[in-house]
Amino acid sequence: MGGAGVEVKQCRISLRIVDPNGWTVVDYTERLRSLAVNNARLVDGQADAEHPGLDPKSLALVRLGGLVAVGGAVPSYGELADAALSAGASTNEIVDVLVSLIPIVGMPCVVSAAPKIALALGYDVEEEELLHQG
Repeated sequence: MGGAGVEVKQCRISLRIVDPNGWTVVDYTERLRSLAVNNARLVDGQADAEHPGLDPKSLALVRLGGLVAVGGAVPSYGELADAALSAGASTNEIVDVLVSLIPIVGMPCVVSAAPKIALALGYDVEEEELLHQG
């Protein structure tokens, strides 16, 4: 209640904004709040969807970086590396993501992921090592 009999109400205005591709654009604060309170509608809706805020190449590279951070399985690296390449990423950009993660996830995590990414890109690091030793 405000002074002198004036009632003050807070209301939140929600606008539906649609980008040129037809995606509904949600304010970043609304998405962050939904994530912070574990809003299942947001999480369920984004699990398999391409996020309209990122282009397919960026999204694929971010997902590959996330996979490195959690120590994913070899088949997952193949799937995400293929997605990144299909979206226009170069093999150098994929390796750049790996190198960029060193300060965040640490060298041991990156060293562990490097042969998996190499295999996903068609390069067998261990076989190459054997050739150099023999």
